[in-house]
Amino acid sequence: MSCPDCDGDLAVFAVPEPLESHAPEAALTVGLCADCLRLHSTEAPPSDGASRPLAGELPDGDAGAAVALLVGMLDSLALNRAGIVDCVEFAERSGTDVHLTLDRLQQAATAPHFDVARRQRQLDAFL
Repeated sequence: MSCPDCDGDLAVFAVPEPLESHAPEAALTVGLCADCLRLHSTEAPPSDGASRPLAGELPDGDAGAAVALLVGMLDSLALNRAGIVDCVEFAERSGTDVHLTLDRLQQAATAPHFDVARRQRQLDAFL
């Protein structure tokens, strides 16, 4: 599946039930673009394994979905604060190092639509 904004590949995840309220358009599956890091609702089945875009940068399963949702909300920290905190806490409970994952995403994305490093510093300030 391709990103409607930049035509990049989407890493598709099933949204975990506790985070459904943070998914765009109340989607049950979301796709994070490997190029621009935009999050989109989708009806595509979740992508698994090494063939999934961002396979080396994002964890699998629910933890990956939590990070994808988090990244989708980083363009507006003030409006999405509660959702961001929920996603970070969920990912960390699942054993994911969110900051390391964001570092990896920053290196992997070719044209992110926001400054990942700047958002990460801002995220540190309120977590």
